[in-house]
Amino acid sequence: MTVPPEELELAAAFPPAERDRWREMVKGVLRKSGAATDDTPLEEVEGLLAGASYDGVPIPALSTAGDAPPGRPGLAPYVREVRPDGEGLAGWDVRQRHAHPDPAVTREAILADLENGATSVWLALGDAGLPVRALPEALRGVHLDLAPVVLDAGALTAEAAEAFLALVTERGNAAEAAGNLGADPLGLAARTGTAVPLEPAAALAVRCAREFPGLRAVTVDATVHHDAGGGDAEELGGAVAAGVAYLRALTGAGLTVEEAFAQIEFRLAVNADQFLSIAKLRAARRLWARVAGVSGAEGAEARIHAVTSSAMMTRRDPWVNMLRTTVATFAAGVGGADAVTVQPFDARLGLPDDSARRIARNTQTLLLEESSLARVVDPAGGSWYVERLSEDLAQAAWDWFTDIEGAGGLAEALGSGLVGGRLAETWARRRTDIARRKAPLTGVSEFPNLAETLPERDPAPRAPGGGLPVVRYAQDFEALRDRSDAHEADTGTRPRVFLATLGPIAAHTARASFAANLFQAGGIETVGGPPEEFAASGAAVACLCSGDRIYEEGAASAARTLKDAGAARVWLAGRGSYDGVDGHVFAGCDAIAVLETTLGDLGVN
Repeated sequence: MTVPPEELELAAAFPPAERDRWREMVKGVLRKSGAATDDTPLEEVEGLLAGASYDGVPIPALSTAGDAPPGRPGLAPYVREVRPDGEGLAGWDVRQRHAHPDPAVTREAILADLENGATSVWLALGDAGLPVRALPEALRGVHLDLAPVVLDAGALTAEAAEAFLALVTERGNAAEAAGNLGADPLGLAARTGTAVPLEPAAALAVRCAREFPGLRAVTVDATVHHDAGGGDAEELGGAVAAGVAYLRALTGAGLTVEEAFAQIEFRLAVNADQFLSIAKLRAARRLWARVAGVSGAEGAEARIHAVTSSAMMTRRDPWVNMLRTTVATFAAGVGGADAVTVQPFDARLGLPDDSARRIARNTQTLLLEESSLARVVDPAGGSWYVERLSEDLAQAAWDWFTDIEGAGGLAEALGSGLVGGRLAETWARRRTDIARRKAPLTGVSEFPNLAETLPERDPAPRAPGGGLPVVRYAQDFEALRDRSDAHEADTGTRPRVFLATLGPIAAHTARASFAANLFQAGGIETVGGPPEEFAASGAAVACLCSGDRIYEEGAASAARTLKDAGAARVWLAGRGSYDGVDGHVFAGCDAIAVLETTLGDLGVN
């Protein structure tokens, strides 16, 4: 009988992993795909697989223990987050957002949320939500000593803050009330394009520090950079630039450095790219710890409110948004967010209904209670990939922050166009990948459902604009779908493309399925059959679908048949030049350009 050892060594029966051996194995795979040859040096193999984020953060092909910077949970530079709560881990603050302009509806929704898992309230006020005068009615029945309230009032921040502080004082909760008054003049300037002074925000911070010890006054809402198409490093760099500007204003108004740090909370976007989102939150703490260190406030930590990305949400097939927000919420929890807001799946359609808010709330409850996500200290810690990515992201964000500082600070950089220009370049790169379906959007650019019936929602109040643009990843494809829907409403028929299949089913099925998926992403229905059936199809555009060998034998003849039958344009699914073929659809083609051209050919305005 074999006696098991007292200590079990993992992978003890296997030889040590060697980098060159890994490179050799990868090179063998890349040779089969044509990405490498026998002459490719081993040291270049990793570069063939490496990439970069849209704002230039390197994404290595392989990370090892040597890539992980030192750090322990709960200690500077606070990359590795801990949520201590006596005997265990407390989890994060489940923060629900409310923007319904009717105070009675908002009050009912707030109470329902707080009774069913939410732990704080985020209120949109003013033009983008509830009238400020209705604040007391909306919060009637809410225990302000138990449920933190975060205000988001834009240009009406001072008025909303006064109303809330008066309410807190009237109820005798001045010492216990928690939350944030939401002063963010630089964020407002970024959204509206109008310069906003920092002094009123500083005065609110002084008042909170002196009279309302549980309240913060300032929110650094960096989601404005994300919503304008910026990358994670740019969002972080903008956040740090705003935070530093507020520190200067708050200390200039009389607060100590420590008091100033305690008045600031960050709001960052998390999306379905879970690793970059995890790294973003870890990098945010790393960056703010560096600012604290050089400011003489060693030990001051960033408080982070993570919000699932608005840019990633879709109007089409909105139920897929539940999957996107679940991944993003997981990333927020793993990354160590202090508070998390999950946007309801129907957020792009208007004001969410009770069911959508419940699903958003329960997404967090499931991760906290059933998945026990908050019971693990820094779940990403020790992942060499995430550790390296966090450090590289922090460095790229710091470089962008120093560029902003060199331009005179965030207010000057916004006014000069430096920030807007940089974000536009990043958005252009992402937009190109989306158009080419290299960054697929399920239910929109991939696997669209032309027969879907979208849920109806009351329109949401429009937030003020005029500053940085607001982009949505699905906007170009959804605009094409809107054109198709309008055409169907006007004519009774949807625009149509005929898939001219050549040869046996096995030869044309794959490319016919690919072409159908592509055209349907633009709201164009497809019908198929041999070229001779084109005239009876009711279509004005055709797409040849088959294998390369059959194309060589019959593509030109089939194209002539289609043109003789009246086809305004003949596409070919695949590559290759053949007489009568006007263009090609293939993996990586500019799908938006193809769909724009096709809708034009079909007379869809």
